[in-house]
Amino acid sequence: MEKEEKSDVGIAFKLSLPVLIGYVPLGIVFGFLFVQAGGAWWIPPIASIMIYGGAVQYMMIPMLATGLPIAAIGIATLTVNLRHVFYGISILHKVPSHGWKKWAVAFLLTDETYSLLCSLPVGTPIRRILWLAFFDWCWWITGSFIGAVLGSQIPTQLAGLDFVLCSLFAMLLCEQWRARTSSLPLWTALISYVMAYAISKDNALALSMAFCFAVACIYFLGQPLFTKHKNQERK
Repeated sequence: MEKEEKSDVGIAFKLSLPVLIGYVPLGIVFGFLFVQAGGAWWIPPIASIMIYGGAVQYMMIPMLATGLPIAAIGIATLTVNLRHVFYGISILHKVPSHGWKKWAVAFLLTDETYSLLCSLPVGTPIRRILWLAFFDWCWWITGSFIGAVLGSQIPTQLAGLDFVLCSLFAMLLCEQWRARTSSLPLWTALISYVMAYAISKDNALALSMAFCFAVACIYFLGQPLFTKHKNQERK
């Protein structure tokens, strides 16, 4: 391994440590609950390798336990993970075309990995981006494996680790706020969620994402007009 690549691996590993703190406990909870629901111990780590969906994997437990059709599970998965399409579009300028590496990053993209990638400057080596996404994936797989093994050996209920996900997002939000160039995205998200929650508590997340998307479209469509008007005033 070249010296430059070793440097990228080391930096990516350090950047992934906050995700490790969140993903390993959450993966343990997922593996534990899956086995406690009657699943085989080897399925959680395999699911984490092949699906790597986070919230979708948690949602998969009661769906499989109640015997929902595969089509219903597929539609639910598509709906929950549709946000990743917008994640990918927003970081295309940071992940230019590099063959299989670009597809690998697309597969390994999660909420937390996306948050970390947003904090990286444009021009960050694709190797560093890929290693960062890879380490995050490894932490989730590791947690799932540990939880599955514990679940198959310990006949007790596991609760109380749910707060880890909220803590992880709060920490990543603080990092995003410190590295921000504009406060508009944060205030848009907060106001959108408050409005969505007031309209429908059960569909607050979907509605708030729709509001944010509408604001983003208005902002980016109106930006060229604003710039043109400003240039005319200067002339």
